[in-house]
Amino acid sequence: MHNKQIADILRNIADILEIQGDNPFRIRAYRKAADIVGNLTEDISVIAAKNGLTELPGIGEDLASKIKEFLETGKISFYEKLLRKISPVVLEMLNIPGVGPKTAKVLYDNLNIKSLKDLEAKAKANLISGLPGIKDKTEENILKGLEFLKKDRGRMLVDTAFTTAEYMISGLRGLAEVIKISPAGSLRRMKETIRDIDILVTSKKPQRIMEAFTGLPNVANVVARGPTKSSVMTKDNVQVDLRVVPPESYGAALMYFTGSKEHNVELRKIAVRRGLKINEYGVFNVKNNKRIAGSAEPEIYAIFKMGYIEPELRENTGEIQSALKGNLPKLVTMDDIKGDFHIHTEASDGVLTIAEIAKTARQKKYNYVVITDHSASLKIAGGLSEKELLRQRKKLDAFNKKTKGIKLLLGSEVDILDNGSMDYRDDVLKELDFVIAAIHTGFQQSKEKLTTRIVKAMHNRYVNMVAHPSGRLIGERAAYELDYDKIFAAAKDTGTAIEINSCPQRLDITDVNCKRAKEMGVKMAIATDSHAPGQMDNMIYGVSVARRGWLEKRDVINSLSSKELSSFVKKKRR
Repeated sequence: MHNKQIADILRNIADILEIQGDNPFRIRAYRKAADIVGNLTEDISVIAAKNGLTELPGIGEDLASKIKEFLETGKISFYEKLLRKISPVVLEMLNIPGVGPKTAKVLYDNLNIKSLKDLEAKAKANLISGLPGIKDKTEENILKGLEFLKKDRGRMLVDTAFTTAEYMISGLRGLAEVIKISPAGSLRRMKETIRDIDILVTSKKPQRIMEAFTGLPNVANVVARGPTKSSVMTKDNVQVDLRVVPPESYGAALMYFTGSKEHNVELRKIAVRRGLKINEYGVFNVKNNKRIAGSAEPEIYAIFKMGYIEPELRENTGEIQSALKGNLPKLVTMDDIKGDFHIHTEASDGVLTIAEIAKTARQKKYNYVVITDHSASLKIAGGLSEKELLRQRKKLDAFNKKTKGIKLLLGSEVDILDNGSMDYRDDVLKELDFVIAAIHTGFQQSKEKLTTRIVKAMHNRYVNMVAHPSGRLIGERAAYELDYDKIFAAAKDTGTAIEINSCPQRLDITDVNCKRAKEMGVKMAIATDSHAPGQMDNMIYGVSVARRGWLEKRDVINSLSSKELSSFVKKKRR
């Protein structure tokens, strides 16, 4: 589980080098390497043991030696030297949404910032406006960012929690004493951020489970250890709590510790009205305290004359009423996904080749994937000129002729310009199989202006999907304000899909907006926005947002076959 630690260090190196005014290509190389390492599906130590580091895209001998040094010593000497040349508060400021390396340097050099609290005080005293290179509203945005940071502190992204839980569970699942094992808590409900990880085991011999759990290789220290519950901190500074319960209580305990609290409270109210008591031990008849259910979740819901409520729905947002009426949605699953609409290659800001993308897509049994490199105006991301885009068409056509089992479609993530028009002319867009429209600039514009830009883009007959509508980066950048009712109405009217971006740092749109879009008849597209190896695996996080948003197979265009997708695109172009 070294990937996150190394990726974080590489990002910090890139930030420090940018602050020092180093070579932009060198800085970009470290950022790309951080993305590569952070998205690996196996621990980088395994790759290093097979002498495979330099086979990773963007990892040369120099970076490979630094990674090996960390794996052997727990440190990178080059990074340690850089840290001695910069104040820790400068790196802290980089955690504030909207504060990049250059802004952090200006703030530190001109105001001698000693802490984030000091920065907040100086922003409130209006000392930031007027500093060299500082834009309008920076002061206001820093204060908003600091509040945002306070709210999110102590929480991890869902992929970090998911990966950690999978590692811990895989280390216990093989034990003969383990009967059943599952994540619980907000991770099982697949919330976008998680505070700590809960794992539940059923066993008749909890002592052996506790020994194995506290002795797992990624455990840094044992916080508490008891006969049926233990807590540990991992080497990535993640708290994991493990509970062992008897088989007869497993379902009740899993339901109780999965939550949400509001869902459980509502169930208890129903139980009381029926002369029952429900807790983590089971469901009991109040009159004689006899257990009537508890070993499995479905039997507990059945006691209340409900169908099984999927964990992602358990937020007390109408799921209990729907279960009582027998009209719960049949949620979309990973098996329903036939393709991915948002993948970048080495032609723009990705590192994947089309052959690598096709290979992964075949492994996932997809019918199609859409190659969507950036458009020309996004020069920072290596946006393609119109000529380069049309050359990519020839390349994909040639690849498709000689490749079976997967179809690569030509698309583009096209910038929505300031006036709402598209970055490519219509005669270029019509040559594409699938067109994504996205905002990458002007995040500080008004709600009305941003909404108008997106709505105008959707009225372009060639635009099939709007990507990451709110522009948020969880823990880094707050969503900009939009009029979602106007956007969803336009999406429905124009036959444009709205993206659920599966990147764990985006998960955009949110589950709440997802449900609202469904209610308004909007089609959704779940897409990974992949730039590096392993990121196509992020589809599960987008599917989880869709499930939390009550989406069914029919609500997502990923469930369409290649022929049906072609019809979806052609229908709007008529």
